[in-house]
Amino acid sequence: MRPRLPSPLREAADERFARHGVRLLLKRDDLIHPELIGNKWRKLAPNLRAAAGRRVLTFGGAYSNHLLATAAAGRLLGLPTVGVVRGQELADRPLNASLARCAADGMRLHFVDRSTYRRKSEPQTLAALLRSAACEDAYVIPEGGSNALAVRGCTALGEELGGHADVVALACGTGGTLAGLAGGLPPGRRALGIPVLKGGFLGAGIRALQEEAFGGPRGDWSLDDRFHFGGYARTTPVLDAFADDFEQRHGLPVERLYVAKSLYGLMTLAAEGAFPRGTTVAAVITGRPDGT
Repeated sequence: MRPRLPSPLREAADERFARHGVRLLLKRDDLIHPELIGNKWRKLAPNLRAAAGRRVLTFGGAYSNHLLATAAAGRLLGLPTVGVVRGQELADRPLNASLARCAADGMRLHFVDRSTYRRKSEPQTLAALLRSAACEDAYVIPEGGSNALAVRGCTALGEELGGHADVVALACGTGGTLAGLAGGLPPGRRALGIPVLKGGFLGAGIRALQEEAFGGPRGDWSLDDRFHFGGYARTTPVLDAFADDFEQRHGLPVERLYVAKSLYGLMTLAAEGAFPRGTTVAAVITGRPDGT
């Protein structure tokens, strides 16, 4: 579990930004740990300390990177882990590569129907899930790992970048990393989130997480909902071509479902003149194309 912190920060010389007077930095959170990548480490580490050796139960879909990271952490720390997986119909099918890897790392998989899964945060439903999984004593981490502890853990990301960038951008799923990042940035710096899900609901979730973590709003942050490319786990030929080109230009393996969307969004915003000339933008690289 020993991380590489602070994670590396390097400049990416790219004329698509430079022609608009924008300097691009890459914050290589994908290099923090070989198995607990980027924001997964930042969010899981404080929760695993709070678990204090207890069994850990968490939630995710069939291709959840959060489940992968939790299973890997359990193996590394000798903690039993349980993954509640969305989709009861998956219980009778061969495990896909992601779930097979979770199982190989010792995670016990518990499949539930999608209706129950949607209600998992309701106290009665959660209690019933814990009983059905024989995990009433478990330490529960929410889907995506985003809770008050995780948010406070991500403030270090803002602290690491505050002296280097005017704007810090990253792709968002549950919003926990952005909530903490914004809280760790000094005055005069701002955080920009690129949601990878459709719906425009993420702002309320981030505000609720900051309320839970800090007792109220913290930092300067905003969202741009235009770059989800159809929603979670979706890409398009345009996005794939952009990611391939970025890889060739900068020697950076570009994860498609999160990282590519944030980088594409930044390139578009630079072309639109959204950043004043002389702005330094840091893009947080939160994952790798190998599914971690």
